[in-house]
Amino acid sequence: MNWKICALLLAALSAVAPACAQHSSSEPVLDVSAMDRTIDPCVDFYAYSCGGWIKNNPIPPDQANWSTYGKLEDENRAQLRAILEEAAKASGRRDAVAHDVTQKIGDFYASCMDEAAIEKLGAKPLLPELERIAGLKSKRDLAEYAATAQFPPSLYGGGMLFAFRSDQDFKDSTQVIAEADQGGLGLPDRDYYLKDDAKSEELRKAYVEHVAKLFELLGDRPADATAEAATVMRIETALARGQMTRVERRDPPKLYHKMSVEELQKLAPAFGWNTYFTKTGMGSLGSLNVVTPDYFHVMSEEIEKESLADWKTYLRWHATHSAAPDLSAAFVKENFRFYGKVLRGREELPPRWKRCTNDVDEELGEALGQAYVAKYFSPEAKQAALKIVQEVEAAMQREIQALPWMGAATREQALTKLHAIANKIGYPDIWRDYSSLEIVRGDEIGNSERASWFEFHRWLAKIGKPVNRKEWDMSPPTVNADYDPQRNDINFPAGVLQPPLFSALSDAAPNYGDTGATMGHELTHAFDDEGSQFDSQGNLRNWWTESDRKEFEQRAGCVVDQYSGYTIIDDIKINGKLTNGEDLADLGGTLLAYLAWKEDTKDQKLEALDGLTPEQRFFVAYAQSWCTNERDENKRLRATVDPHSPEKYRANGVVANMAEFRAAFHCKPGQPMVRENACRVW
Repeated sequence: MNWKICALLLAALSAVAPACAQHSSSEPVLDVSAMDRTIDPCVDFYAYSCGGWIKNNPIPPDQANWSTYGKLEDENRAQLRAILEEAAKASGRRDAVAHDVTQKIGDFYASCMDEAAIEKLGAKPLLPELERIAGLKSKRDLAEYAATAQFPPSLYGGGMLFAFRSDQDFKDSTQVIAEADQGGLGLPDRDYYLKDDAKSEELRKAYVEHVAKLFELLGDRPADATAEAATVMRIETALARGQMTRVERRDPPKLYHKMSVEELQKLAPAFGWNTYFTKTGMGSLGSLNVVTPDYFHVMSEEIEKESLADWKTYLRWHATHSAAPDLSAAFVKENFRFYGKVLRGREELPPRWKRCTNDVDEELGEALGQAYVAKYFSPEAKQAALKIVQEVEAAMQREIQALPWMGAATREQALTKLHAIANKIGYPDIWRDYSSLEIVRGDEIGNSERASWFEFHRWLAKIGKPVNRKEWDMSPPTVNADYDPQRNDINFPAGVLQPPLFSALSDAAPNYGDTGATMGHELTHAFDDEGSQFDSQGNLRNWWTESDRKEFEQRAGCVVDQYSGYTIIDDIKINGKLTNGEDLADLGGTLLAYLAWKEDTKDQKLEALDGLTPEQRFFVAYAQSWCTNERDENKRLRATVDPHSPEKYRANGVVANMAEFRAAFHCKPGQPMVRENACRVW
C-alpha cells in the first residue's frame, strides 16, 4: 500500500539559490507585507502572519486552493512546459533519435496538445473497449476483462473493482510481495456513499447526474442513461460498505493478511483469481497480502448478486471514466464539471498545456525529470539540502536522548531507527529505463494507455525480488516531500528544493522556520502513530516496551483531542484520528527546527529585523509556509480524505503548544494561542 507520509512541501538551502537562478528568487522567506499586524499574534497567529497574503492572493479560477507552494508548483509547471515544448520541436525533426527520452516526452506532450486531432476522434478511441464489454458472455469473464482492460487495474484504489500492485512485505522488509486492496469507486471515498447528511446526499445526486451525462455522451438515450447511472450508484454503494475507513487504515497491523491464492479464492469465490493472475503475468503467484479481506468478500457477494447486464453497465462507466480526460472536449468538460467544479469548487478548466504537462510528469516523470534536474538543480544544491537534514536529525538525537518519558530499551531502538534513516535528495541515482515504452506522435489516448500499462507492469515486475531501496516513487519535478516507513527513508524531490521557499539573502531564523520545520516534519513521521510501528529496517515490529508505548499513545491522544476541536467549515470538525500523524509531525518538526536553529546560531549575536526578534521571525516564517486561500468545496473534500489538517491549524495548533512561541511573543495564560495543557510528544 502507499505508505508514504507526505508533507505539504519543503524548502531549500543557501546553496540552492544560485543553482536555480531561473526561478524568481526575489521573494523573501519572511514577507512582512504578507502579515496583518493589527491582529494580536497571541489571539490568532495565522491571521497575524498571513492576513496580508490572504487579502492579496485570490484563488485563480482554475485552482481549488492557492498558497505559497501552489505558486511554486505553477512556476515549476511553466518551466516544465518550456522543456516539453522544446522537446516536442526536437522530437518532430526527421533526425530525432527513436526511444530517446527527449523523443518520448516531446511526442507525448505534442500528442496531448493536438486538440484538433483529439476533437475529430470524439469517443472513437473508446469504442473497441465498449464493444468488448458488450461481448462478455458471463460473469466468469470479469476476471479476464479486469486484467486486460484498455487502462490497467488501479495501483491505489480507484478504478474498476479493486487495486492490485506490489509492496514491501510488512514482516520481511527485504522482499517485495503482491498485494490486493479495496477499490472500484468513482467518488473519492467510501464515506461519500454512506454519510446521511444533506451535503453528502446532494453530492451523491450530482454524481449520479454526472454518470448519466457521460452515458448520454456515449449515445445512450436520457432515460436509459438515468437508469444506468442508478445501477452504477447501487453497485458502488454496496462495494463502499465493504471498505475500511481511512482512520482504520492508519493502523498497519489491520492491513496485513498474507494468504495463498487458494485462500483468496475461497474468500471471494465469484471472481476468477487464477485467470486474473495469469492474464496479468502473475500465473505462478503463490501468495499475496490481501489488505482488506472483508472488502473482497463483499465484492464476491455483489458479483453473485448483480446481473451480468448490470456489471456491464458498471464496466462501461469505469471504462468511460478512465478515458474521459483523453477524449474530446465534451467528455473533458463534463469530467471537469463534476470532479473539478462540484467536488473542488474550481471555476475554470485548467488550460490544456497545464493538463498535458501534468500528464507527462505523471506518466514519464523520470524522463521529464532528467531535463528538469539538468536545468534547475545542481550537485551543490543537493549537498546543501542534505546538510540541513542532518542538522535537524542531530536535534532529534538530542531530544530522544533527553526524553523524560522514554525508557532505556526503547530509547536505544529509537536511536537505531534514527541513525538508519536514508535521506534521498533531488533525484534518483539511477534513472528509470523507459526504452520499452512506445510513445507514438499523434496517438494521445494510446500513449496514455501504454504508459499506464508500462507503470503497472513495472510494479508487478518487482514481486518476488529484493526491495530496491534506491528507487523513487515521486518524480524529480514534484513539489512535495515524504517519509516512507517501510524503507525508512525521507524523500525531497528537486521540484520542492527551489526558491522562494528559501532565500540565501535571508537571515537564518526564517530559513529554519520554513525549511527546517518541514524537514523536521518528515523526520518526525518516522516516530508518529504509524511510523513508530515500523523498526529501523522497515519491518512491522513492536520495538517499544509496553509502558513506553502507553506513554506515547497518551501524548499522541492529547494531539488528537486538540485538533478534533477545530472546525473546518460549517459544523465539520477535523477528524483528529485521521490527521494525527501529520499533526504530530508538524508539532515535532517545528520544535526540532527551532532547536536546530538555536544550536546552529548559539555563538552568533542575532539582531531584530523588520520590528521582529529572531525568535519571532522563526515563527512567522513557519506560519507563512501555510498561507492559503481555499474554496469551501475543497475544504469539505479534504475533511473526508486528507490526513493533513487545514493550514490555519497547522500554524495555530502547533504554536499554541510551544513554550518557545509564548516566550517569543510574550503571550499570557488564557489567550487563544496558549494551551493550558500543552501537548508534546517528541
